[in-house]
Amino acid sequence: MSGINVTPISLKCKICGGDIVNDYLAGTSMCANCGNRWSVADMVPDYAKYSRIIASITKANSIVEGDSNVGSANEAKLLFKTAVIECSALNDAVSSDLIRICEEGQKKADLLAVYLKGKGFFDKQSYNSALSTLTKVKDFRDAGAMIEICKEEIEKKRKKDIPWAVIFSLPLPAAVSLFFREQLSWPWVVCILLFLAGSAGLGYVLYRGGVASVIIKILSFLAAGPIITFSILAYAFHVPTWISVIVAIGAPIALFILFASATEQLSVFTNKKN
Repeated sequence: MSGINVTPISLKCKICGGDIVNDYLAGTSMCANCGNRWSVADMVPDYAKYSRIIASITKANSIVEGDSNVGSANEAKLLFKTAVIECSALNDAVSSDLIRICEEGQKKADLLAVYLKGKGFFDKQSYNSALSTLTKVKDFRDAGAMIEICKEEIEKKRKKDIPWAVIFSLPLPAAVSLFFREQLSWPWVVCILLFLAGSAGLGYVLYRGGVASVIIKILSFLAAGPIITFSILAYAFHVPTWISVIVAIGAPIALFILFASATEQLSVFTNKKN
């Protein structure tokens, strides 16, 4: 007998007078003292009027206990909720027992919906999303096992992405160090130490992943071109700082505009030709 089906004691045994436990979904009553069993229909007057409610609860329970999808989990929650409304209208001892079953069932249906969402991420190998979702239901079904796999896969990916973390950690600290060098005339030693410390910090953030790492990657990508251009002009060709800055910032923008314009013209020409 599953935990969801056991309801509070409401009757006494006909043989020994012991407490009766009703399993409405299985349709049986059992004495907790002597173990004798009867049909719930024989023990509960007007039992037929609960048949439709019990059928809905049984269906919802089978969904929760079986292999389901997110849609069916929501269906189970709706069935439990509808059963509660119908039981509330009856307002008797049996309906109170059934409401308790529904309340427990709704909790399991909620857990199932979260579990299935996390399992969907897991099956798609979206391990970060799967981990954050399954952690909410870590004791439900095999969520714990999937959580451990997610942690292992995330760690593997982090180690695999270390070279990229190093690369993306360089541009922003380089830009800051060059700024302090050119504008404030800080010593090269101080600027290099600042660069190394900044790169190490950003590298760790990139290694850990998350929203912050995505932002850093975007900013690093945007900053890489101007920094390289500035460094070549200012230090290789000794172009004045302000000219190097203008060219370093303006050149990528100008190239982007030219590329966009050329793409648009090519599209117009292709459409006319067709």
